[in-house]
Amino acid sequence: MPPTLPTSGPARPAAVVNAEIRELWRDPRVRLTTEGRARYELLVVEWAAAVRAGIVEAA
Repeated sequence: MPPTLPTSGPARPAAVVNAEIRELWRDPRVRLTTEGRARYELLVVEWAAAVRAGIVEAA
């Protein structure tokens, strides 16, 4: 079962999510497992939402 992101509560800052992405995929030459890839995809979506929220907040 692929991991899921929390659906409630405050969004995590983009920097925190980015750090988790970097930790998950330390060496881009190494392929992620199926589970790791699913987690990576969820984190990228979360990171993009955090970046968008930061842009809206700044405006």
